[in-house]
Amino acid sequence: MNRAAPRGAAGAREQAMLTIRDLSVQIRAGERTVRPITGVDLDLARGETLGIVGETGSGKSMTGLSIMGMLPAGSSITSGSIRFDGAELVGADPRAYRALRGRRISMVFQDSLTALNPTRRVGDQVAEPLLLHGLAPRAEALRRAEEMLALVGIPRPSERMRDYPHQLSGGMRQRVMIAMALIAEPDLLIADEPTTALDVTIQAEILDLLARLKEQLGMAMILVTHDMGVVARHADRVGVMYAGRLVETGPTRSLFRHTRHRYTRALLDSIPSLEQDRGVELSSIPGSPPDPAEAVPGCRFAPRCAAATDRCRTERPPLEGEGAHVFACWNPVADPGMAVPARALPLTPAGVRAEPRLEVVDLVQEHPVSGWRPKGRRRTVKAVSRVSFTVRAGETLGLVGESGCGKSSLGRMLVAMDRPTAGEVRLEGAKVSGVGRRELGARRAKLQMMFQDSGAALDPKMTIGTILREPLAIQGIGTAAERTDRAAALLDAVGLGPSILERYPHELSGGQRQRVGLARALALDPDVLVADEPVSALDVSIRSQVLNLMRTQQRERGLSSVVISHDLAVVRYLSDRVGVMYLGKIVEIGATDEVYERPAHPYTAGLLAAVPVADPDAPAPEAGERVRGELPSPLDPPSGCRFRTRCPLATDLCAAVEPTLEAVGAVHEVACHFPLQHEDGDATEEDAA
Repeated sequence: MNRAAPRGAAGAREQAMLTIRDLSVQIRAGERTVRPITGVDLDLARGETLGIVGETGSGKSMTGLSIMGMLPAGSSITSGSIRFDGAELVGADPRAYRALRGRRISMVFQDSLTALNPTRRVGDQVAEPLLLHGLAPRAEALRRAEEMLALVGIPRPSERMRDYPHQLSGGMRQRVMIAMALIAEPDLLIADEPTTALDVTIQAEILDLLARLKEQLGMAMILVTHDMGVVARHADRVGVMYAGRLVETGPTRSLFRHTRHRYTRALLDSIPSLEQDRGVELSSIPGSPPDPAEAVPGCRFAPRCAAATDRCRTERPPLEGEGAHVFACWNPVADPGMAVPARALPLTPAGVRAEPRLEVVDLVQEHPVSGWRPKGRRRTVKAVSRVSFTVRAGETLGLVGESGCGKSSLGRMLVAMDRPTAGEVRLEGAKVSGVGRRELGARRAKLQMMFQDSGAALDPKMTIGTILREPLAIQGIGTAAERTDRAAALLDAVGLGPSILERYPHELSGGQRQRVGLARALALDPDVLVADEPVSALDVSIRSQVLNLMRTQQRERGLSSVVISHDLAVVRYLSDRVGVMYLGKIVEIGATDEVYERPAHPYTAGLLAAVPVADPDAPAPEAGERVRGELPSPLDPPSGCRFRTRCPLATDLCAAVEPTLEAVGAVHEVACHFPLQHEDGDATEEDAA
């Protein structure tokens, strides 16, 4: 993508399409008054992309909703101005706003499943902006809707026009949202976390699509995200928000290369990368953002900043600097490359031994599909297909792959939450699947799971103390007093105080709930911990804290772990070995460094190429490097190699013969007829061609 030339502050104001000055928003919540935005100034020029980053609650999404005039009930703009193309939007007549929304200003929402109407067909929803604004008659609107679905890369758009949102994958729903936002060719697009819940491959495609359509339509874009790698590649300028205020903004390259605000520096240091040294802790930001209902006299980041002084705690720093790069910090970063020093860790977990602790043998899971089917034909979803691997005592195995590849289904079978269709799971040689209820209960004490959504996994009607004591009571361990002591000790182990015991899950932050989820999983001193997307819903700063905590617990307890994630950087940091899954099968498995540095399967290489890098100078992946297209249906997977329909190297052999896992190194296996070669001579198969 060719970025626009950096603009000076004065130039940006002169040619700005959107100008925001001193914007403040408040929300009345019972007796509390929450101030999610305080004194925000922004400019956006025509054709420019502005990235807005920050932790959850920083005011990113609320800024976008303020521009759209879509603040939630109980919210109001208390001061400031929003001017779009010279017209004031604050206090504008609702009819004037309706004339803009969907026509000149559009928004792509974070959760496409809740943003789309589940009772209306996709085609009708995409065509709706044209009909509401009187831009086309119904037949023409539907024709253009089909063209737009094709433009955003949806296969067989004429068929998808008749589908309902729940019939589409997450990536396809997000494409529908983009088609609906762009069909009227708006001047400004606000994309609010448009790829947060998507796989890295789909994320890369959608961001490239947005950039391409932005250039074609000549529109401006605000890209709201917590992913610094996304803005590094796709934004012309970046604004960093913290606790409702803009703390640093400037041209993308200047902000990344010459970071000045301590919070921006801390965010960048907290990001796990594919080059992360596994021998050191991830940097993390201590504490949490201030309560938006409380007035903070000085810099709001001061309580979490190691460089804070008395002046920082009492005086609010102004947003100032040279040219277009401005920041609000009394003690700015002097050395732009300065990183927070990290504590060294042992390179391998303590107590790793050679004998297997968890064995998975030819595991299969297929779900029958109800509804019409041809006579005599049984339709099944092939979630997991003959998967085998071993996890040693004290070892961590990472499982990566796109949504729908079978990772979570496999994880649930490992802890006996689901029964396999065929195959076995063995814990230290003893079967876990297919045993009696009493025997299974005893085995479950040694097999525990950490869930992705800690809010849903913790009973909202139980206190944290009761949640932690429950597994001890079920297993008949200790007296009531001993269980309470054990619960307090577990909280201390995960960095939480005993005051948490009497609180309920909804009273905790996302990071605190995830720590409680880890404490709950460790309550029975398990031998194996299965962590399913343990940090995907967390901000980068909280994510680092939880990942460091997981590494510490693995090392100190000698846990065997299976970490399931679509975040390849997270898996590299936590794992000793990694398995790559595609459509129910493991296509590559080996030592983590070996797989990441010398991927042998084209799918693995494509996943790695799609990972966004928090470096504006990082080269974009070549056209043939990334995985493209949608995952085939597990109802009817392709013959032969299941990846062949998306593989640039596929031949007739790949369609006819299914490859099996073959050794390409001492600790590296791949299922591919044409494994990749590497320049250092460590060929995956010397005569693969």
